[in-house]
Amino acid sequence: MKKLQEFNDFKKGIIDGMPICLGYLSVSFAFGIFVMNQGVGFSWLHALLISMTNVTSAGQLAGVPIIAAGGTFLELAVSQLVINLRYALMSVSLSQKMGPSVRMIDRFLISFINTDEVFAVATSRKEMLGRKYMYGLILMPYLGWSSGTLLGAVAGNFLPEIVVTSLGLAIYGMFTAIVVPKTKENKMTALCVITAVVLSLIFNFVPVLKGIGDGFIIIICSVVASALFAALAPIRQEGTVNE
Repeated sequence: MKKLQEFNDFKKGIIDGMPICLGYLSVSFAFGIFVMNQGVGFSWLHALLISMTNVTSAGQLAGVPIIAAGGTFLELAVSQLVINLRYALMSVSLSQKMGPSVRMIDRFLISFINTDEVFAVATSRKEMLGRKYMYGLILMPYLGWSSGTLLGAVAGNFLPEIVVTSLGLAIYGMFTAIVVPKTKENKMTALCVITAVVLSLIFNFVPVLKGIGDGFIIIICSVVASALFAALAPIRQEGTVNE
C-alpha cells in the first residue's frame, strides 16, 4: 500500500486559513458587542480573554449569560461539555490525517483550534498533514476570532446604545442562519429543533421550573431533544437520516 506524502507548507496553511479568518471577524465582532451588552461589568479585556481561551462560538454564547447570571462552575462546565463535545469527535477523526512531523504537543495545540471550518479545510486535503501546515491553518482563524472580538468589545463602548443592542442580536442571527437551512432539508431535524424550543418555553413559563439555571436549561433541552431524535431517526450507515 502506497504511503501518502506529508503536506507541510506553512504559507499554504496561512492562505487556506485566511477565508476562515475573514468569516470569523464578523461573527466575533458581534460576540464582542454581545459581551459588552450584558450589563454586568464585563470589559473589553474579559471579552478578549474569553475568545482567546475558548474559540467556540456556540460555547461562548451559552457561557457568557451563565457567568453574567452568577451560575455555578458545574453549570458552566457541563454546558460547555455538551455544546462542544463534537470537537472531541472531530479531533479524533483529524488525528488520522496527521503526518510524522506532528508531535504529541502539536496535537494538543491543533485540537484547541480545531473548529468546524478548520476541520473541513484540513480533511479536504488528500495528503497527510504536517505540523507546519496545520499551524499556518489554525493561526489565521485564531487571530481573526480574537481580533474581531476585541474590535467588537471596544466598539461597544463608543457606538450608540441602539446600535450596540442591534449588533448584539447579530450573533443569534448567525445561528439562526445555520439552523434554518438544515430544518428545510430534513423534517426530523426540524422536529428536533422544535422540540428543543418547546422544552425551553416550558422552562421559561412554568413557575416551578423557573428557578433552574440557564446553563442547566441549555443542557437539558439539547440533550433530551438530541437523544430523542437520535433514537427516533438514527443516521443510516451511508450518511442519510431516516424520514
